[in-house]
Amino acid sequence: MKIAVVILNWNGAALLQKFLHSVVEFSAEADIYVADNASTDDSISLIKSKFPSVKIIENKANFGFAQGYNEALKFVDAEVFALVNSDIEVTQNWLQPIIETFKNEPETAIIQPKILDYKNKAYFEYAGAAGGFIDKYGYPFCRGRIFDTLEKDLGQYDDNREIFWASGACFFIRSSVFKNLNGFDADFFAHQEEIDLCWRAFNKGHQIKYISASKVYHVGGATLQQGNPQKTFLNFRNSLLMLVKNLPKKRLFPVLFTRMILDGVAAFQFLFKGKVSHFAAIAKAHLLFYILLFANFKKRDSLQKNDYFTIKSIVYSHFIQRKNKFTDLF
Repeated sequence: MKIAVVILNWNGAALLQKFLHSVVEFSAEADIYVADNASTDDSISLIKSKFPSVKIIENKANFGFAQGYNEALKFVDAEVFALVNSDIEVTQNWLQPIIETFKNEPETAIIQPKILDYKNKAYFEYAGAAGGFIDKYGYPFCRGRIFDTLEKDLGQYDDNREIFWASGACFFIRSSVFKNLNGFDADFFAHQEEIDLCWRAFNKGHQIKYISASKVYHVGGATLQQGNPQKTFLNFRNSLLMLVKNLPKKRLFPVLFTRMILDGVAAFQFLFKGKVSHFAAIAKAHLLFYILLFANFKKRDSLQKNDYFTIKSIVYSHFIQRKNKFTDLF
């Protein structure tokens, strides 16, 4: 099976210097690419001098995560795309369990490995942990991570199982499925585009899997810090766009109405904490959502499945019932 590891980069020379060597060392089965989003630092010269075996794709502009990968993958010939953040350290034999799963399970279209915290390797990492899910209202959570609460890796998720979404930090997808789904939604720019893609794959009957035998370490927030208002804006806007595109018709407007109220509550919580920039980011997200509403409504497929969520409200379970672990939710 031909696999290509593709790392999207924008002014990430320091990250490439630190982490690309692990990908080169432990990925003998794959062709390795760096897709560069028009960096202005010395990323390209670094790759050419320090990592001559790595192929370079030069995008014409900083297209963000979504369109950046869409553009770059047009030039990659492989059966499986492994989309890997530049702040990921991979481990020995990380590819073998993924390849075997794709070979043995033709219905599996997307796979995520176990993602642990590079800075605290005994714990799961925020962006994906042991596989993602969403609740009725579209809030994402993971096995190993509920909102900002992270679990220690005690082997509790050392399994292979179906999940709802795979993290874009380390995201494996069959190239045929990626092309059939027209890739990531470029309107998202960055954040939650992988959940949207997985939801569209789910609606078309594809399976998304978590494979624990493959393990990577993720720094997280290396390109956009968790406390950045731009991250708040993208997460809130894109979450609403994702709901419009993928919710079953009967649930669309009731769920959207509830989400708008909950977003308002979150916005005023930021305001009361003195985080005016985050309050403004949510207001901007809602404004842009309305501007993009009709165009994204037209993107809806003919079929949306009803069984997309595992629990009704992760907000209620976590903040009211004080459930902090995935296993506590059920």
